[in-house]
Amino acid sequence: MSIHPSPSQNHLLAALPTAEFERLAAHLELVPMRLGNMLYEPGGQLSYAYFPTTAIISLHYVMASGASAESAGVGNEGVVGISLFMGGNTTPSSAVVQTAGHAYRLGRRLLQQEFNRGELLQRLLLRYTQALMTEMAQTAACNRHHSVEQQLCRWLLLTLDRLPTGELVMTHELVASMLGVRRETITDVAGELQRAGCIRYRRGHIAILDRHGLETRACECYAVVRKELRRLLSDVRYRQSTD
Repeated sequence: MSIHPSPSQNHLLAALPTAEFERLAAHLELVPMRLGNMLYEPGGQLSYAYFPTTAIISLHYVMASGASAESAGVGNEGVVGISLFMGGNTTPSSAVVQTAGHAYRLGRRLLQQEFNRGELLQRLLLRYTQALMTEMAQTAACNRHHSVEQQLCRWLLLTLDRLPTGELVMTHELVASMLGVRRETITDVAGELQRAGCIRYRRGHIAILDRHGLETRACECYAVVRKELRRLLSDVRYRQSTD
């Protein structure tokens, strides 16, 4: 059964008091997020912030050679486009849809206006930005110091946390692009995880069979990122939604 789209599926929007949410509600536009869609490119002017509900957006840094790797992912816990309220308006990274679904977008001017009111939305966005910076820093350290198996387990667990089901629509080639490694390496590592009973892979679908097994094989980076997000947003109370 499909779930009717609602802004309250995004944790930041769900946490806003009724008065703050109602100022935004009429301006929130539900948009489909198709796999591979580019929301913005490096150096481009951002016009909207995106609050994912069922989609996951991958933030990439792209090298001069065209090679890229994911610096962080954004799902229903956050927002894409932090430079809009941090004062930059542009970013050297790109944002591409990693998992298809939906998001609500909000125009730049209205977001900045609401942020500058200094109410709960501002505090939520700043806290989330700190959590996102933690994920970016931890990803950089992980890619340098940990094995591809550990990186893949971390990435699968973070993706799983943002999905309502235990199945990912994902090819080995796309996962390799996220981690900045060769596709053949991901195929080998995924094969090991499948033989261990942690995942099942078929025709671009990855099903998680043993979450505990993935957690055992992952490095400490997954736990650090998850703990920081919970710490920063643990005292947030969610609005009782009627939308």
